[in-house]
Amino acid sequence: MRAAVLHEIGQDKLEVLDDVEAVGFGPGRVRIRVRATGLCHSDLSAMNGVLPQPAPFVPGHEGAGEILEVGEGVGHLKAGDRVVVCWLPACGACPACKRGQTELCLAGFMNAGTPNFKRPGGDLFGFAGTGTFTEEVVVDAGCAVPIPDDVPFDIAALIGCGVTTGLGAALNTADVEAGSSVAVIGCGGVGISAIQGARLKGAAEIVAVDPVAARREAALRFGATRAVSPDELPDAKQQVTTGEGFDYVFEVVGKSATARTAYDNTRRGGTLVVVGAGAMDDFLQLNMFELFFDEKRILPSMYGGGDVLRSYERTIALWRAGRVDLAGLITHRVPLTEINEALDQMRTGASLRTCIEI
Repeated sequence: MRAAVLHEIGQDKLEVLDDVEAVGFGPGRVRIRVRATGLCHSDLSAMNGVLPQPAPFVPGHEGAGEILEVGEGVGHLKAGDRVVVCWLPACGACPACKRGQTELCLAGFMNAGTPNFKRPGGDLFGFAGTGTFTEEVVVDAGCAVPIPDDVPFDIAALIGCGVTTGLGAALNTADVEAGSSVAVIGCGGVGISAIQGARLKGAAEIVAVDPVAARREAALRFGATRAVSPDELPDAKQQVTTGEGFDYVFEVVGKSATARTAYDNTRRGGTLVVVGAGAMDDFLQLNMFELFFDEKRILPSMYGGGDVLRSYERTIALWRAGRVDLAGLITHRVPLTEINEALDQMRTGASLRTCIEI
């Protein structure tokens, strides 16, 4: 079967091969025919080494498809079921799950060190224990979440990561207060989803911040009340908040420099939500006096900061009701053979989300 492979960390191109085989099928596992997968910035971060990932590997973790085969002991799924791939399944038994913080369950990460694929040259890993830039993937049954028949595969793929992360940051982690002021730094697919979440919660002012003009224009279509470049943020802060700072600032880039900017533009007593996934050696510096004196809340948001399955259901309900626009997030569509074109679109900021049709 075909799959897009990164041979070494640091390479900027994927090689589409047709001699890859999905492995690991057995009890408690399922085999999925991937129909659509989104390109998430985390895939780029894994490719360039910002996020730890063994190589060689098949990127992709935001996918949807249909069940081809179920292993022994899998009773809730059957061949033909339509599913979204969940890269962070909850085990239900660990301390985090028992506390209701299923997004912090580490069970799924344990699969990241086990090869998901092989080819004549050796084993291949799947990014985040999945690897959806391929025609088929084998995962634990908990990674396959059934979706209703009316949800298209491309929409379902977005729900698998970016939309759940962005919406959840506003709805779960920040619990944005109606009438508040919000700034979102970084307006790709996740940032746009955070903007939609803030709009749903009734934020009065939502300022989108991004260096790419096309993304700023898109942010206005999805609910931002104004959109500015990073250089224009100080003026927006003055105009919207009379210089006090925003009630909520979402950092959706994953860099200490933008996190520091986000902190500085949060009002005293306000909330900074860190959504972007950054590198382990990129440190955010804050002094102890400002931490004490400003009383700003710093809230990291992992995968939307809430129960993943409930978040999927909520997003589908909001999409059906026309309260969130998911189709509009897909600005480009390419076949798997053109995956490198999709990577370039994301690097330049030309896309919000590119759907890889498989």
